[in-house]
Amino acid sequence: MTGAKPWGPVNDAGLGYMAEYVMATSHSGAHIDALAHMTVGEDMHWYGGGRADEHLTDFGPTYGDAAKLPPFFTRGILIDAAGYRGIECLPKGSPIDASEMEAICAAQGVTVQPWDVVVIRTGYMGLWPDAERMAAYKTAGPDISAAEWLLERGIVATGTDTETYEVQPAPDPGPTGNPQPVHTLLLIDNGIYIMESLDLEALARDRVYEFLFVALPVKIRGATGSMIDPLAVI
Repeated sequence: MTGAKPWGPVNDAGLGYMAEYVMATSHSGAHIDALAHMTVGEDMHWYGGGRADEHLTDFGPTYGDAAKLPPFFTRGILIDAAGYRGIECLPKGSPIDASEMEAICAAQGVTVQPWDVVVIRTGYMGLWPDAERMAAYKTAGPDISAAEWLLERGIVATGTDTETYEVQPAPDPGPTGNPQPVHTLLLIDNGIYIMESLDLEALARDRVYEFLFVALPVKIRGATGSMIDPLAVI
């Protein structure tokens, strides 16, 4: 606005300050899903006993919301699927299964252990911000066998560089036709946090496969996720 001045207390020094109002979805860009992000079943439940009929209000969930998200300060492991296949980016809808996860870890000389955060690179964020190219490579990611493999190793959280984390459409939706069986197994059934849209390009470029993973989610009451800006400390 022409002629607008920073608001501030009247003083002889002419000191003022500016501030802004920020509006955003908690699931845009790099973010983490709270436990209350997804429900399943006729009772619409989520991990830990949350139920939509009982715990979902006009102001969001009161149980398992983003206000309960923990800080993360633990070992991180990068599984570089695109690098392992020797390509820039996995094809659209390409699954990463348990056997490939195992093979990648062997090739990179790492093992996944309890309390690790495992991040999986498809190469998708390497195409950003070219929206047309990104559209041609959407929704590669781990399938249900890869999720079971991660679960067996006792991880605390996992993430990918895509918007959906898991491969879509699901190659094996199971007997109920569940369109997101990986989210169901990890987040809803076992309380393993899921992150999406992570930028893993620098780690892959420098071939850093093991690091200290640090992330401090914003504790937003009633939110189903939080923006994050995670760090890999090498």
